[in-house]
Amino acid sequence: MDVQGKTVLLTGGSAGIGRELARQMRAKGANMVITGRNPERLAAMRDEGFEAISADLSNAAGVDALIAAWGERELDILINNAGQLVDHDFRAEKGRGAPDPDAADDCIYANLNAPIRLTVAFMDRLQARAEAVIVNVTSGLAIAPAARTPVYCATKSALRFYSLGLREQLKDTGVKVIEALPPVVDTQMNDGNPMKKMPAEECARQILVAIERDRDEANIGMTKALRVAEAISPALAKSVTLRF
Repeated sequence: MDVQGKTVLLTGGSAGIGRELARQMRAKGANMVITGRNPERLAAMRDEGFEAISADLSNAAGVDALIAAWGERELDILINNAGQLVDHDFRAEKGRGAPDPDAADDCIYANLNAPIRLTVAFMDRLQARAEAVIVNVTSGLAIAPAARTPVYCATKSALRFYSLGLREQLKDTGVKVIEALPPVVDTQMNDGNPMKKMPAEECARQILVAIERDRDEANIGMTKALRVAEAISPALAKSVTLRF
């Protein structure tokens, strides 16, 4: 798809991968609307000239508020990028990544329920366009999980399977479903992660390439190697990621 002139709703667009994707897509002529929940970051994006909607997507009220704020506008591209990472590790000390059921609920809602609800809310508008795109940003950890973040991994795996089923349902329509699977990216979410991190700018660039080239998936960076390992031996892939 040529993104020039397309109207795009990008969740989680005030920082990290989303911020860089918003900038790159606008440079290609897309009409970008981003969401976020940090007032300072939203203000910074507005200072750059972006339309920015405040939305906490970790609960139904926040999703409903975003849908209401969108109103009756048309939509060409929905990018479900907003997400939360929560440690859920019974080996950890309390307050240092030990399981918190409330944090787990927020993570599940933001990473899985919100994309599903937004997809349902905007499907009629997307199908009304000659061509449209839904991009679901999952993770390399949707392929094989990390031990300390099983809730996050479960949500990303679930969104992956939702994307696969949705793509099959929409294969004879004008709506393309793309799954983007980033590796560990240099964002605030991964501040404490000692692994080598991909720059957010490069991750965003590869997602945009997948949109422009109508690909089903964007396997980004080390996710490509993980996909190869998983194809050869799922046990091998899990043995690599479960250590983290």
